[in-house]
Amino acid sequence: MNILVLNGSPRKNGNVVKALKAETEKIQKEYENTQIIWKDISDLNFDFCKGCMACRSKMNCILPADDAHKLAEEIKNCDMLIAGTPVYWGNMNGKLKALFDRLVYVLMKESKSGIPLPLHKGKKAVIVTSCTTPFPFNYLCGQSGGAVRAVKEVLKSSGFKIIKTKNISNTKKRG
Repeated sequence: MNILVLNGSPRKNGNVVKALKAETEKIQKEYENTQIIWKDISDLNFDFCKGCMACRSKMNCILPADDAHKLAEEIKNCDMLIAGTPVYWGNMNGKLKALFDRLVYVLMKESKSGIPLPLHKGKKAVIVTSCTTPFPFNYLCGQSGGAVRAVKEVLKSSGFKIIKTKNISNTKKRG
């Protein structure tokens, strides 16, 4: 099984990374012959999507080759995707969102009438978030829930089946 881990946190030893590592270890124990590919999104060099929509018909981004193009191949080849992000204003990290914007063509295509068609049916996904807001306010105020909803929207629209979400709240107290 090929597992692609997308670490949306800029902190290399933060709560998101710790949770991603814990989830990855659990999955490695569950599945034999697991290959893990770890990508720190903050280290990737890629340009923002220009909204030209050319990727929808060409099934490739027409921007100059960069790390987003390389990551597209990893997504095509993965069996499971684990996405982790700190919660920023009730949403995912901006660089992770920018990456998902750039990778639309590898995540889904469109029917002739413009209906989204997922390209990753049968693949599994796990979502990990970390939030400073204490429980239950991280949900009541839409913080963790908003980030999970945003990542879920991308992954479910792409055909991934969300098998688990892990939310770490009150991280100010945890250090």
